[in-house]
Amino acid sequence: MANYEPGDYVKAEFKDDETGESEWMWVCVESCDDANQVVFGQLDSVPVLDYGEKLKLGSQLAVSYGNIREHKKAWEFTKH
Repeated sequence: MANYEPGDYVKAEFKDDETGESEWMWVCVESCDDANQVVFGQLDSVPVLDYGEKLKLGSQLAVSYGNIREHKKAWEFTKH
């Protein structure tokens, strides 16, 4: 079982339903629901694809564990 905590980051897949294209972006975890396997958080990446107003930096999201590829603690981004 995943152990996502507030302040962690997860890289999740976002798919454009119209074009079928997808991209992977970072989400800052605010909370999670292990029973339903969902992470709640804020998008911390600027989308490359055009999602209109549906998805932008700072968007509040619910992400299924199945769409998560990578998990990092905040301090891992500052390692040298």
